[in-house]
Amino acid sequence: MSLFEDGPEYKKRLATDYTLPKVTLKDIHAAVPKELWEKSTLKGLAWAARDTLLCTVFYFAATYIDPLAQALEASNINPRAVFTIKWSLWATYWWFQGLAGAALFLLGHDAGHGTLSENKLINHTIGFIAHTVIFNPYFSWRHTHNLHHKFNGSMERDEAYVPLTRSSFGMAPEKVMKPNDYQEILGETPLWTLCRMLVMQGLGWQWYLTLNVWGNPIYPLGTNHFLPSSPLFRKSDRLPVIISNVGMLAWAAVLCRWIYVTSFTTYIKYYFIPYILTNHWSVMFSFIQHTDPTIPHFRGETWTFLRGAAGTIDRPLLGWMGRFFLHNVAHDHVAHHFFSTVPFWNVPELSKHVRKALGDDYNCDSGSSLRAYYRTFTQCLFVEDEGDIVFYKNKQGKRVRKAAGEAEL
Repeated sequence: MSLFEDGPEYKKRLATDYTLPKVTLKDIHAAVPKELWEKSTLKGLAWAARDTLLCTVFYFAATYIDPLAQALEASNINPRAVFTIKWSLWATYWWFQGLAGAALFLLGHDAGHGTLSENKLINHTIGFIAHTVIFNPYFSWRHTHNLHHKFNGSMERDEAYVPLTRSSFGMAPEKVMKPNDYQEILGETPLWTLCRMLVMQGLGWQWYLTLNVWGNPIYPLGTNHFLPSSPLFRKSDRLPVIISNVGMLAWAAVLCRWIYVTSFTTYIKYYFIPYILTNHWSVMFSFIQHTDPTIPHFRGETWTFLRGAAGTIDRPLLGWMGRFFLHNVAHDHVAHHFFSTVPFWNVPELSKHVRKALGDDYNCDSGSSLRAYYRTFTQCLFVEDEGDIVFYKNKQGKRVRKAAGEAEL
């Protein structure tokens, strides 16, 4: 299959109208072996040790890159060859350390769901440390993430990747708009599209945390994950929010001391670039798991937990590396949304049972995740302000799928 070709599952969804799932939650629960819920503190600690070890090994391996380059230069090897070797090794370090950072993010994610241990203190200690060292406010994020799991796919109550609406762009009603009108508002050059994609992948996570970008638009301007008084939180959440902030300030002080002792260049090469790549992976897998032109969002009583959970997508992001570093989160995300308290090491087995129970209502895409990302980024622009079941529309104001019984597109 070509890197630029849509996957067969996506094509099948394009060719069929959406129908509400017929399976019930009772059916899905009945299909899953109870032993998959069993948690193991020993396994949780082992996975925490593994992810920490990966970051440590990659870091210390990188300390040999510059001395190796200097030794090659002293041996009178061609400067261009030395340059190529040196920066190829740094690029390799950034790639794998970025993935190891994403593993830390997902370690904290699993702790936030309480799946690393039956002991809450162990879960929260691991999650707090893992997220603090990648500047993610663990307790603040955990609160909104768990709400996202409860209300995925709801236009009113979801906390992440809630679609913008026609009115968000200040567009006239659909009956009034002409094709050229959409182009004036939504049209852009390929270069500008690329720039927006790079900004989203590099800064999207920080934007979400500080400005609630891609969060639910019901919150007022200035909503963020750092103010204890933020409308995202209840009064009982304020102390954990403060603890998250204090942890990140302490980590920032450690990094400042490290920069003082070494250099700013050292910080950029060893920490900052992998940190940006960690954010890139966190944004990418969460974006393409919850956003697709063929997957609906729901309003009002049309939304149910089952319909929202079934409205996520399994994707083979990074193949074996995605399995190894990303805790099965991309490959088996549908099952995770149905059963978020099942330990991630059991989710591949869980996914087999959930897929079988869902049948035709199971969504996946075996095509290129890069293709899926570009398609989603450029086609999932807005939804209509009205409608119980809504699909994303593109820059021509068109949707690619409709619900069964609706008027033709």
